[in-house]
Amino acid sequence: MRRLTTFFLPRFLLVVTLLALVVTGLGRPATAAATRILAFGDSLTAGYGLSEADGFVPQLTAALHKMGRDVQVINGGVSGDTTAGGLSRLDWALGDQPQVMLLELGGNDMLRGLPPSVTAGNLEQIVTKAAAAKVTILLIGMKAAPNLGPDYRSQFDALYPALAKSHNLLFYPFMLDGVAGDPGLLQSDGIHPNPKGVAIIIDRIMPSVIQALDAAGKPAG
Repeated sequence: MRRLTTFFLPRFLLVVTLLALVVTGLGRPATAAATRILAFGDSLTAGYGLSEADGFVPQLTAALHKMGRDVQVINGGVSGDTTAGGLSRLDWALGDQPQVMLLELGGNDMLRGLPPSVTAGNLEQIVTKAAAAKVTILLIGMKAAPNLGPDYRSQFDALYPALAKSHNLLFYPFMLDGVAGDPGLLQSDGIHPNPKGVAIIIDRIMPSVIQALDAAGKPAG
């Protein structure tokens, strides 16, 4: 049907249509060679409670494009996900063949009071699998809530830097740095960032993301 319609268009209109398609194509970001970033996490990555444009992934994508970075950021966030859940869906997520992974999991493990050793073990397996797939990993840490007690807090908080050190990973210590505890930057639940909070997260984590992108772009060896 499309071919018949095109055939009967006046020649000048056909030319205008083709020119419009060319201009439109030039205006789009080049995605064929874009670096694929997998934002692999929980509700903080998924954009819980936010409009489609205000979440972590859309804001990160916009900021990187503004910097001239040719990237495609894949939203691999699942609200409520634990490290075990992340591990169970990792193979599927790696099917997108990302060059960079922003690994942000463990907050829900902590909120459920799961043993830090279990969280560490699951993250260890995720890191090992992603590294085997030649993915550059930026590990994003979380902090334990004070009400869980000093012993739990010290064990949980220590697992992220220990994992980063043992695997020589790029490391951003705390996803909610500069946002946690500030009502003006959080949604009504006091946990998830609002759009302004997400913007601060993006601003603070950006140097680490750029470092991961640059590392992924370097030839092996």
